[in-house]
Amino acid sequence: MRAASKLPWVVCMSLVACAPQPRPESPAVAGSPAEPAAASTAAGALTLLRDVRVLTMTAGDREAHAGWSVLVRDGVIAEVGPSVAAPPGATVIDGGGRTLMPGLIDMHVHVWDETELLAYLAHGVTTVRNMSGMPLHLDLAARIEAGALAGPRLITTGPILNSPGPNQQVNHQLVADAAQARAAVEQQHAQGYRHLKVYSNLTRETYEAIVAEARARGMTITGHSPEGARAEGVPFERPFDIRFDEVLDDGFVTLEHMETIVWHALADDLDEAKARALARAIAAAEVPVDPTLIAHHALVKMAETDGAWAQRPESGLLNPVLVAFEAEHYAAWAARDPELRRAHDAFFARAAAIFHEEGVPLVTGTDAGIFTNIPGSAMTRELELLVAAGIPARDALAMATTNGAAALGIGDAVGQIAPGFRAELVLVDGDPLSDIGVVEHPVGLMRGDVWRDAADLARLHDAAARHDPARTQANFEAGLAAQRL
Repeated sequence: MRAASKLPWVVCMSLVACAPQPRPESPAVAGSPAEPAAASTAAGALTLLRDVRVLTMTAGDREAHAGWSVLVRDGVIAEVGPSVAAPPGATVIDGGGRTLMPGLIDMHVHVWDETELLAYLAHGVTTVRNMSGMPLHLDLAARIEAGALAGPRLITTGPILNSPGPNQQVNHQLVADAAQARAAVEQQHAQGYRHLKVYSNLTRETYEAIVAEARARGMTITGHSPEGARAEGVPFERPFDIRFDEVLDDGFVTLEHMETIVWHALADDLDEAKARALARAIAAAEVPVDPTLIAHHALVKMAETDGAWAQRPESGLLNPVLVAFEAEHYAAWAARDPELRRAHDAFFARAAAIFHEEGVPLVTGTDAGIFTNIPGSAMTRELELLVAAGIPARDALAMATTNGAAALGIGDAVGQIAPGFRAELVLVDGDPLSDIGVVEHPVGLMRGDVWRDAADLARLHDAAARHDPARTQANFEAGLAAQRL
């Protein structure tokens, strides 16, 4: 592992995986664990998943349908219902009465190396949106799409766009004026990125230039709501330079982090009436929100457990480079009085419920790959927090399937179990409508025409823990080099 000075950014970023069955993509057991042999069924092959409780997640359908079957042809759902027969030559997979649901969509992750991708599949996550782009991610996305690499669908922003200020980090692409902002957007577009992530330090000049250039190039924008230059006394004694309501007019794909929204829009005032008024404004603007409750909750859990939260089961799925450079941050939060942030933690959860009640389109993201947020399993923690906040389990699952797909512009192909939709299917023991936690450990997963049973998923999980720190370091250094203006 390289010297600690190489990756100081990790600590900073914390705040805010009968007939012959379709051949699984088997993770390599030697060499690079994230380079499984590509495999798929023969063209025209059929697969029938029979005797499953189907959560279709289609509009208006809030029940699980026992005894149904799903027919998949060439990786696309062909038929769904109680009387679907197996065509001649079809592979038949018996679901044993278990629940079949669409694959989950994590709208906010940080992927540092390809090994981590396997953890998402092992936990039923079939689409991820990476929120801090490097050339690595464009390559991984292409390899996954081509079937050459096992992993969830990977959508990525470019490098995080920010201006110099208190929240700048070493992996941010810093822009100090409009010319630099336009040049950064032009550069990211030329490199192949089509989605931009903006951050809170952006000045009015740089932010407006980014929005204009993105529109001219047909690029989307997501991220933290930009505040403008952080002057002394903001937000308690003086207003932000960029008002939150201005950002609502700029066509964000999603606004990230409930704590960021409460800070910017409410000046950190934990007032439910103000949160409800804010929710109505966001709903009227039809801007999706990604609460990422787990991001702040993890800080509180570290304080409550004297740091043991960082050592919970599955922590081996965290990239060891991240863990090494988070050590100081872990220690700082382990030593804190949890009471200092419990009120905020409870308010962020309550605000998520209020947003849901007021019709704000919500999606699920986890900030996985940052702090103690474990790739794959963090999705279950996020869903549990949303349900504990009072959001019905069916609606929380919609956030993690149909809502996420709609926000990403793929809602006509992903996120539902219905004819014409892609076969991105997760089989779980139990009923997630009564116990959302059962989604954490799938016993089967289909993505395209590749079926993985419980043993396959266990192998993926094990492979996801075999990290390559040197490759992670190289990925990061290549990312820094590529974003120089």
